[in-house]
Amino acid sequence: MRFLFLLGSSRSGGNTELLARRAAAALPAGTEQRWLRLADHPLAPFRDIRHDEQRYAQPTGNEALLLTETLAATDLVIASPLYWYSVSAATKLYLDHWSGWLRVPGVDFRQRMRGRRMWAVSALNDEDPATAEPLVTTLRRSADYLGMRWGGVLLGHANRPGDVLRDAAALRAADTFFTAPSEGGEQDGCLAQPASC
Repeated sequence: MRFLFLLGSSRSGGNTELLARRAAAALPAGTEQRWLRLADHPLAPFRDIRHDEQRYAQPTGNEALLLTETLAATDLVIASPLYWYSVSAATKLYLDHWSGWLRVPGVDFRQRMRGRRMWAVSALNDEDPATAEPLVTTLRRSADYLGMRWGGVLLGHANRPGDVLRDAAALRAADTFFTAPSEGGEQDGCLAQPASC
């Protein structure tokens, strides 16, 4: 197994990252982990040229790195704080680039992503986890579109830096997040109450 953790926060060491690292610590020994902060590998604005006569070029630079790492992962973990009820701008831009990768000759992005698993980790300052539903829907539908399996969502409550480490329910959920799927083989996440994850 190879887990790719994509950190979508504009802050290093933020609550979402702390929660993701807590969950990752419980992965089985020998599980390969790759951590990339999207802010450290900025992408150019995405240009939609689907209906132009030109083709999408082979990615270069940061885009090539993110494509290569995405394709190498068995499990893709999107760790994005809840910004304005959805994923961060850097995370959204990364997902926008999927549209181009689907059309780059020879990449076969959809076929190669099929069957891999996507997970989501997010910290939000609202105590109602339903506030994160737009973020979860964005990621789950993106996974569905590519035929990926949905692993689940891990939510933590936090406002100030480090607050998530005081969210006992989120920390308990993190300790089994990647290792204790439900009977159906996937976790639905914790949209009702964090303690129910």
